[in-house]
Amino acid sequence: MITINPYIYFDGNCEEAFNFYESVFRKKISHISKYGDVPTSDKTLFQESDEKIMHATLPISNETMLNGSDNSLAYKEMIKYKSFSLIIHADSKEEVDRMFEKLSENGQIKVPAGLTFWGSYYGQCIDQFGINWKITLASEN
Repeated sequence: MITINPYIYFDGNCEEAFNFYESVFRKKISHISKYGDVPTSDKTLFQESDEKIMHATLPISNETMLNGSDNSLAYKEMIKYKSFSLIIHADSKEEVDRMFEKLSENGQIKVPAGLTFWGSYYGQCIDQFGINWKITLASEN
C-alpha cells in the first residue's frame, strides 16, 4: 500500500501548531525533537535556533501521519506557492463539524461545513497557522 503523509513547515510555531492538532485529531504527538538536539558536529547543516522544532510527528491513523518542523526558508517557499490543501475524510457528520469548528477557530472559513450541491457533507477553512483544510464525510461506498 502506498501512503502519503503531509509535511508542513512553520516559521517558529510548529510546537504550538502540533499541540493544537493533538486536540483536533484527539491523538498524541509520537515524536518531537528540537534543533538543539542535533550533535554539535552537524549544527552547520541547520539555520534554525536550538529551541525550534526540527521534526514533529502526529499519527492520525494507522496509515496517516502529520509531520512538521520549524524551517523558515521552507516556510517562505510554502507560503509563496500555497498550492496545497489537506483533506480529511471523517467517519460522521458530527466528526466533520467538530474538526471543522476546531480548525477554523481563529482562522478563516472558506466554505461553511454543510451539505453541498455535489452531494457531499463538506467544509473548507484555513487554520490559525495558515494551513488550508478540506473536511468531508467519508464515502459510504
